[in-house]
Amino acid sequence: MLRVTGGELRGRRLRVPKGGWVRPTSDRVREALFARLELAGGERVLDLYAGSGALGIEALSRGARRAVFVERRRFATTVIEQNLTELGLQDRRRLVCGEAVAALHRLEHARECFDLVFLDPPYAGYELERSLTVLSRSAVLASGAIVVLESPRQKLVADREGFSVLDVRRYGDTLITRLLRTE
Repeated sequence: MLRVTGGELRGRRLRVPKGGWVRPTSDRVREALFARLELAGGERVLDLYAGSGALGIEALSRGARRAVFVERRRFATTVIEQNLTELGLQDRRRLVCGEAVAALHRLEHARECFDLVFLDPPYAGYELERSLTVLSRSAVLASGAIVVLESPRQKLVADREGFSVLDVRRYGDTLITRLLRTE
């Protein structure tokens, strides 16, 4: 069972889509991550590959102004919507059902801009690299934006154009990498 680990909604339960394909970030990892993020309040957040929406919801609980959740599976967006409604966050969110890279292009076209992006794609495949490439060329990131990547420990992400690595932490088989937008 997932719970919100901090902020105004601390301790509240979160639903998780059934089917075993969702790999939600554990409470322990989210708590450690948000302790390092030190949100100032008012951030605009993008939760790409949202799954249950736990990362974006955690940010909203801790003072983020607004969050956009992107998830391609319709039944997962239904669960995210239930979580947001049950927590009273409907007015601080936008939910996008669609493929991540296409959603990034639509968000850029709509002139959306984010201070914090969570990137937790499926571990198999090239979604992480593809999404990072699109983000590095996109106008959706504010100057100084932070991008948080969740990946298997074998996929260490090095500095790349437009980003510098702030830190990398290992939690079991999971790596959490924080990148700073440098352009």
